[in-house]
Amino acid sequence: METIRKKPASQVVQPNLRDHSEAAASFTWEAAARDLDGLPEGRGLNIAHEAVDRHVQHGRGERVAIRWLGKRGDRRELSYATLAQETSRFAHALEKLGLAPGERVYVLMGRLPELYVAVLGALKARCVVSPLFPAFGPEPIATRAEMGDARVLVTTPELYRRKVQALRDRLPGLRHVILVGDVDDKLAAEPGVHRWSALVEGMPTQYVIGPTTAETMSLLHFTSGTTGRPKGAVHVHGAVLAHLVTGRYALDLHDEDVFWCTADPGWVTGTSYGIIAPLVCGVTNVVVEAEFDPATWYGVLETERVSVWYTAPTAIRMMMKLGTETLQGRDLSALRFMASVGEPLNPEAVVWGVKAFGMPFHDNWWQSETGGIMVSNYAAMDVKPGSMGKPLPGITAAVVRREADGILTVIGEPDVDGELVLRAPWPSMMRGYLHEEERYRKCFVDGWYLTGDLVRCDADGYYWFVGRADDVIKSAGHLIGPFEVESALMEHPAVAEAGVIGVPDPMAGEVVKAFVALKPGFGASEALSRELLGHARQRLGAAVAPKSIEFKANLPKTRSGKIMRRLLKARELGLPEGDLSTLESDDLPAKQP
Repeated sequence: METIRKKPASQVVQPNLRDHSEAAASFTWEAAARDLDGLPEGRGLNIAHEAVDRHVQHGRGERVAIRWLGKRGDRRELSYATLAQETSRFAHALEKLGLAPGERVYVLMGRLPELYVAVLGALKARCVVSPLFPAFGPEPIATRAEMGDARVLVTTPELYRRKVQALRDRLPGLRHVILVGDVDDKLAAEPGVHRWSALVEGMPTQYVIGPTTAETMSLLHFTSGTTGRPKGAVHVHGAVLAHLVTGRYALDLHDEDVFWCTADPGWVTGTSYGIIAPLVCGVTNVVVEAEFDPATWYGVLETERVSVWYTAPTAIRMMMKLGTETLQGRDLSALRFMASVGEPLNPEAVVWGVKAFGMPFHDNWWQSETGGIMVSNYAAMDVKPGSMGKPLPGITAAVVRREADGILTVIGEPDVDGELVLRAPWPSMMRGYLHEEERYRKCFVDGWYLTGDLVRCDADGYYWFVGRADDVIKSAGHLIGPFEVESALMEHPAVAEAGVIGVPDPMAGEVVKAFVALKPGFGASEALSRELLGHARQRLGAAVAPKSIEFKANLPKTRSGKIMRRLLKARELGLPEGDLSTLESDDLPAKQP
């Protein structure tokens, strides 16, 4: 597709990044850090101080920090001053419960105001925050709580009853559960269960944040791998510098902006860009409790005068499917910049943005491990539909080929596929995988971070996503590890083996498909398929569970017993099967053309 040429910058809002080449040549993290305050009296650097208290100290306390829109039509606004007070109360509440710096606070709830208070308040208390996606089933929640040694869980009565209550015996380290909303007396009487209102609301509104270095652990984001349990990516308070820079450069946030990130804080995008980046940049952050609905979303853009919008390709594709009729007659004149993340944005969606909104969606690329946007299409830069864009100033990227001896060879010529690597370190780079030091070390070679994503770089310096080097499934912006889904299926008494892949879907990008081999005495049937799908949804949640199941007598495996997901996917999609020298068993005939 043709490049979308940017018109001269608006006289009303000049882009923060006006010339990418110039900015990339002159940028230093040291200079950028001067825009952060640091804790008073030289006590270090803390995300919550930079996101909240700093603005109050600079006389911007009355500015709206969070504008919350409830799904029943109610709304609530928290100024930066109010947010500072509420987060201080929560920090005091954690101290009252006996939490020490470094202990883990897990947050499991929908997009309620208390979620944002809990995350930032826990950071003030120097605890480590781990946000969880509320659609997770009990098993993913328990696995992550066990891995991170959760001490406190902030959730709602409904989610607690449905997903956590039965697991308490499995989580002996979980000493406290703080419930937001209406809590009946029976539930409140359980050991370690607290009402948010009773615990938090009477606490002092001033809190002195203790010493926090840039390398103090702040966030624990779980990201699925292709084998084994999820990986716990460790992040630090120093990441706030990257959140500030990417908020200004990649999302083009200015002081007067009204910003809306549609991602759930249970995923890294919803934490980095639904909480931290907009608040560090001092803008008004719109939070919508309701799930996706085009008419509702368009209404939010119009009535709240959203100026910068960050959303996901899945939502864009669903809007495309409905056409532009729902947009007719709406005043979206405040909207000036749209961005997308979560999976590669197809070129048609970029062009459709121009047709529907008068401007393109700007795709960008990053990972849970990078902590923030690394490659982006910028406000003043021409957009090549389908491209990830160019590296952030301060980030050095390259395309490499891994040689047989483990050495990396940088591919200098354009339009040659290879693995995307980033020169380490940078402020938001993960500092480890929890309890997996060897796994973490393998992510780096010769000072480069290995992303595992295959890309190419064109002659103009634009990067293009080619595919994932492993078989993690990307569905509606969510990363799904096949092992978790396979493990849940194999808990069913009928299942002997399970292999899981992602198959293309026009809305979600990919959806999960499971291949299942049954134990003797069980026969394949539509009823059993429905039963297994229901079992998986109950264990994993609708976002992670497979959408379809295909029964097979045996699954292709290597001689060491590992199911060859690569072969499952190749035959499902009619792709080349590649090297089969390690194949041990196979009862899956290749699809006929």
